[in-house]
Amino acid sequence: MPSIPLFSHTQPDQIIAWQHGTAITAAQFLADVKQLAAQLPASSHILNMCADRYRFAVGLAAAVISNKISLLPPTHTAEMINQLKCYAPDAFCLTEQALPAIALPQTLYPAAPATISEQFDIPQIANTQHVAIVFTSGSTGVPQAHTKTWGQLTHSARAEAQQLGLMDGATYTLIGTVPPQHMYGLESTVIMPLQSSNALDSRQPFYPADICQAIAAAPAPAVLISSPVHLRALLDAGLQPDPIALIVSATAPLSVELAGALETRFHTHVHEVYGSTETGVIATRLPVHSAAWQLFPNIKLSINGEHASVSSVQINPAITLNDIIEPVGENTFLLHGRTADLVNIAGKRSSLSYLNHQLTSLPGVVDGAFYMPDEITPDSITRLAAFVVAPALDATQLRALLRACIDPAFLPRPLIFVDQLPRNATGKLPRTALRDLLHNHLTPPAA
Repeated sequence: MPSIPLFSHTQPDQIIAWQHGTAITAAQFLADVKQLAAQLPASSHILNMCADRYRFAVGLAAAVISNKISLLPPTHTAEMINQLKCYAPDAFCLTEQALPAIALPQTLYPAAPATISEQFDIPQIANTQHVAIVFTSGSTGVPQAHTKTWGQLTHSARAEAQQLGLMDGATYTLIGTVPPQHMYGLESTVIMPLQSSNALDSRQPFYPADICQAIAAAPAPAVLISSPVHLRALLDAGLQPDPIALIVSATAPLSVELAGALETRFHTHVHEVYGSTETGVIATRLPVHSAAWQLFPNIKLSINGEHASVSSVQINPAITLNDIIEPVGENTFLLHGRTADLVNIAGKRSSLSYLNHQLTSLPGVVDGAFYMPDEITPDSITRLAAFVVAPALDATQLRALLRACIDPAFLPRPLIFVDQLPRNATGKLPRTALRDLLHNHLTPPAA
């Protein structure tokens, strides 16, 4: 049976991670993985809650060599944990410290690093071994579980590294603002460095000053793996970090204006990656230079009417995409938003992605999102709502700006000003969060 190594670093002294300024070698990583694997319970499912990215990677690898499956839910609310317990009754939680809010048996990460062995034998993992169950983010509905094999995760991560130019012989330090517990963070900040002989950074900086500090502390060349919401905050903070070899963005559309401003300010290239929980990462683009996405080698795009699907050796059978795709050349395509984003009001059609882009491009708008409530009756007209963070604007000013760029049929009713949007850790806006926000706004307070 074909197998793939646990990591691609072939020499024991190669650096595989940086943790608090200390270099972690491949030999130390392997020792830590084996030590943790020996301490894990016999259960088959693990919820890895380690906030330190290196420890998360060790936990993931320990689970893989122990033939355990890592569970990656979109949130860690009490309701979601109860759903996990129903889905995998034997699940346990790996954590660095006791987490009373997580109602699962808990195993603490070892307090001390393992002793390095003289034997450097890299485990070989079967291509078809199930290693993770990743849940959809809930952006379009109820989270769904998707099982991932070692082959699927590693092939996607290697193709991503190759297309981003991260396999050119240099050792890049990959810094992630997104958590490793979600698909984008798992693939791009954990699996990709392990499978491309690069090094991951253990931190997860959130605020602009923390991001700049992480870049300054990381050995060059550094790569920042982030999301539009984090990148916008970094740009607006007016800080000037140390040189960045590359910026990678995902989880939400990145405007050309924001990408261009980032490239100008930080003297770097900004790449977007495209994929889904179902497919993994499958394409990249340089938004400043082209609107077209470049598929990874060996990914086949098929169009059947209004639906697009992708397939490959690892994506088999083919998976239908939840996006509106327009092929424009060999292995290239344009993205026109999600099929679930399409809205039809009074016979006029648009998409939430387009409307969100128009809203967030307006001067004075810090963040914003349109929301289409569920239809009450077939004969009623459902009106769009919009939430906006725009402290320098009032409703009259904002409506005037919107009228200049969108059809009147899509003007939001209501237009709701908020201090911040309920984005999750990766910057996404689950539909349920927007639904609850609208409900709270429309429901009068109790007497």
